[in-house]
Amino acid sequence: MTRYKKIRGHHKIWKNIDSWVSYNKKLDLEYLVSRKREYVKVWVQPFSNISVLNSEFKPPKNKTRKKIIEGIFEIYNNWKNQLDSINKPYYLKIWFFPEDVSKCQVVCAIDEFIDFYDVTFYKPKENKPFPFDKRGLNWQYCHQEHHLTIKDIDEPESFYSYQDYLDNKKWIEAVMKNPKTRISEYNENGNLTTYYSIKEYDVWVGGN
Repeated sequence: MTRYKKIRGHHKIWKNIDSWVSYNKKLDLEYLVSRKREYVKVWVQPFSNISVLNSEFKPPKNKTRKKIIEGIFEIYNNWKNQLDSINKPYYLKIWFFPEDVSKCQVVCAIDEFIDFYDVTFYKPKENKPFPFDKRGLNWQYCHQEHHLTIKDIDEPESFYSYQDYLDNKKWIEAVMKNPKTRISEYNENGNLTTYYSIKEYDVWVGGN
């Protein structure tokens, strides 16, 4: 079970969000032309910290959540204005995770990578409406999936405790029993690997 750590220093976090937006709202067009892709995540502590010992921070809420959402849209709008100036097609989307807005991203791509992200998320047949103000964007409902293989059961010594190992093993074995999650593929060496895909988060992909 995930253990959540208490968040302190909200005023400092709000200042960090402002600094994050200010730093990222200008798209480096030279870098984009060179690498063809660019993105920005919510690089704001403590949400950008790597979780350790099965412990993490709760998703942002209240004023912190609102400031992150506003920052994501501000970055998107500024990037769009810059991309409109290059006079070529481009991919520009917000990946919006309503359950945890610290996972949101603004992502763009050009040239041969313009379709690169089309298969990032699973697109279910149902298209749920965006649950918030659309901000004039078109939104597509998707799932972020988590992909497992039997190798993810791993060995007991890879876990914090033996009970964590047993819990992980039980969970993966339960996923493997569901035929709807199963996809078998051959890798480049001709070996067959069976992947088990399960829904991890709801995500809406939005853009003009």
